[in-house]
Amino acid sequence: MMMPDARCILETALLCAQQPMPERDMGKLLGEDIDATTVRQILVELQQQWSDRGVELVSLASGWRFQSRPQLRDTLDRLHPEKPPRYARATLETLAIIAYRQPVTRGDIEEIRGVAVNSLTLKQLEERGWIEVIGHRDSIGRPALFATTRHFLDDLGLPSLDQLPALDTSMQAMESLAAVLEPGLPLDELPLEVAAASNQPSPLAPTETSSKDTL
Repeated sequence: MMMPDARCILETALLCAQQPMPERDMGKLLGEDIDATTVRQILVELQQQWSDRGVELVSLASGWRFQSRPQLRDTLDRLHPEKPPRYARATLETLAIIAYRQPVTRGDIEEIRGVAVNSLTLKQLEERGWIEVIGHRDSIGRPALFATTRHFLDDLGLPSLDQLPALDTSMQAMESLAAVLEPGLPLDELPLEVAAASNQPSPLAPTETSSKDTL
């Protein structure tokens, strides 16, 4: 297969795909005569070709996709003026803890938040595809260990957990998540104000026992 043909095929497939496309699927699409290195080279070239347009090609946790540029979001939202779903303070707070301290048990989350975790909160996050059970801790009761999913990173526009912004306060974690999940959410509506106003290390900061390899 000639390189221009391969580039055209990948560009078309990515533009038509409804979900991020893994590189292994691109390899199957192009055939055995195109190796993984060549696939990556084509993707980089496509990124450059679309660099000055309103749509960009990005690499995410589960693959590559074309998407509108972030700076155009407010303008494009005029086509869909309805407000995005609002998530409860407890839901965003729980999600931030899982994202920055994973894998964690329900007990870990309750210890950090200082209050009980509603089962519906975890269920909502699971149904949304942002968290999943990846195992069980070897302790009394073998509690489930929760971690974020590749879909969660895709929705944040990130390729890996290492790309989560570094933070000094719990508020920074909430701002990072709310900016994507609830655009325009006033900061005074976010939880964990006490931790944010403090100069103490954030309870969401990763510990030595935390893992970022759960994906």
